[in-house]
Amino acid sequence: MSIAKFKDYILLFFALFFIECNSLENKDAQTDTEHLPGYELIKDWPQLPNSFPFSQVSAVGVDTSQNIFILQRTGREWGDSLPDSLISAKTVFLLDKETGKVLNSWGANMFIMPHGLSVDDQNNVWVIDVALNQVFKFNHNGELLLTLGVAKIAGNDSAHFNLPTDVAFAYDGSFYVSDGYENSRIIKFSKEGKYLFQWGKKGTGHGEFHIPHSLSIDPNGNVFVADRENNRIQEFDMNGNFLKEWKNNQANLLMALCVDKGGSLYAVDYNYESGPKGVDLILFDSGLNLIKRFGRSDLSGDTSALFHDIAVDKMGNIYVANIFGYKVQKFKPNSSRQ
Repeated sequence: MSIAKFKDYILLFFALFFIECNSLENKDAQTDTEHLPGYELIKDWPQLPNSFPFSQVSAVGVDTSQNIFILQRTGREWGDSLPDSLISAKTVFLLDKETGKVLNSWGANMFIMPHGLSVDDQNNVWVIDVALNQVFKFNHNGELLLTLGVAKIAGNDSAHFNLPTDVAFAYDGSFYVSDGYENSRIIKFSKEGKYLFQWGKKGTGHGEFHIPHSLSIDPNGNVFVADRENNRIQEFDMNGNFLKEWKNNQANLLMALCVDKGGSLYAVDYNYESGPKGVDLILFDSGLNLIKRFGRSDLSGDTSALFHDIAVDKMGNIYVANIFGYKVQKFKPNSSRQ
């Protein structure tokens, strides 16, 4: 075979490869218009008094009654440096699922810079504070049950965190912590809070992270991680072995994710191109195949919105913590959902 003919074969191979890659991207994009679930923003939810002290809402969770917990940094914002004093006002609020009215509130003088909140199957409420470098477990009414980490002391061993971000629970009661802004690792603990093992370091390879920002567990016990600065979702088995990832040029900055009881995955993509462009919600099936992408200004009415956390209830309602909008928002499946 002549050199010229060999070069022609090489060019043909790369041309076909490029066409196939583009077809996969286009197929992903086309899914957005085929068999789409429809959602509508519930504009009168939550029903709260004008005096309600909304500040940066950093996290949202659903309890076993399908009522909604929100975590907010009452009167405080994350700036160039972290503060040192406790927030004197209440930071954790339980809202009625139908009306959004406050059912309970607590959390005063407990946190410095609250970041993550999750509710387990026993109705315990877990809160992560990035400034305290701690993970807290509370009962439903705010009574402290467990503390992990050393207050205000950062580290990367089994007893310390360094700006942790989120927590998620396995069905045997064990749990995983994403640690986080500095350590770029995932740690697994027993249900009693005993360190079991960890995986990850800063990087771009499989099992590596650049700010693991959000965690969720599917019905099979697999662990999904929003690897924020790497702009991808990574999936692992319960022992931290890499299974697959989702990443393509449609996403900009994957902030948060959650998996519902049926195994469907919901993620938040924040778009910033020389300025804030708003957010998208992305829906995947249990195989991490994209089903639907929708959002930007049609969701929140504000292109500068940033959904920092996401939760889904048993009815398929989506709740987002709009940290830039100083609010929590609810999106309900409408009659066009298929």
